[in-house]
Amino acid sequence: MPTCPAAPRRWLSPRHLLWASVAVALLTIVLKTLAWHVTGSVGLLSDAMESFVNLAGAMFALAMVTVAQRPADDDHPYGHHKAEYFSSGFEGVLIVGVSVGILWAAGYRLLEPQPIAQPGWGMGLSLLSSALNGLLAWMMLRSAREHRSVALEADARHLVTDVWTSAGVLAGIAGVALTGWLWLDALAAIAVALNILKEGATLVWRSSQGLMDSAVEPAVQARIDSTLRQFVQAQPPGALRFDHVITRRAGQRQFVDLHLHLPADWTLGQAATLRGQLEQSLMSAMPGLRATIELLPTDVEALGDPGAAARC
Repeated sequence: MPTCPAAPRRWLSPRHLLWASVAVALLTIVLKTLAWHVTGSVGLLSDAMESFVNLAGAMFALAMVTVAQRPADDDHPYGHHKAEYFSSGFEGVLIVGVSVGILWAAGYRLLEPQPIAQPGWGMGLSLLSSALNGLLAWMMLRSAREHRSVALEADARHLVTDVWTSAGVLAGIAGVALTGWLWLDALAAIAVALNILKEGATLVWRSSQGLMDSAVEPAVQARIDSTLRQFVQAQPPGALRFDHVITRRAGQRQFVDLHLHLPADWTLGQAATLRGQLEQSLMSAMPGLRATIELLPTDVEALGDPGAAARC
């Protein structure tokens, strides 16, 4: 007997985790700023600067997730789910801006290297903040998959980038301590800046694709196609077919529009029953999916997007 999937735990909801992200960002700002203060490392300064971006990104993501959860209204009949894409794009732009600032500071320090004081303290404080970010990012990525939250995923991936940033900075400080080559600190900061620049550009690109109504992921499309094939195979050959299958994503929601062709001699009641069964099957296979199904006789072709190829 099929069982219903377990409901996501409330403490792992996007809003709760984003509040946790704000708190962790404040704590890591304190830790990393203290690490930079005691060492004078430009690498740790770049790490601290990114933590301010973490804070701004988490606060904006929290605001956009709150907007996205609003119910549909007269002005927004399809809901407010796309608000999360603004959060992803905003965080990407912030990351790009910080990477430019890090490159400027690191370039200056590369020309005029300076010794690093008390590297042990700096590395310890940075490791502690990285552990907090890593744990929170892991929890957020799990929740983002459960809730299909674009804003939560973007903030989690930024935290993962922050962990790699800290790892690069620590490698630079360790290199300076072992070799005495002061320029390794600036070189590590430049490598960090280039890494987070790539991550920021990726977030901006993904948010732009979401705002432009991109299709659902290939895995989701495959489940849709499989569900439609099951319905075709359950009927006599040629009795049922689908075409104009079009999908799009909007934040946590996914949509599919399609034409369902039925025998012309079916009653309206038969057609409505089959459509209801199809809607239920699609929603069971893809929770959160909204299906719009137009009924047509088998021998009738509707005008529509010529690029929407028949699938079944």
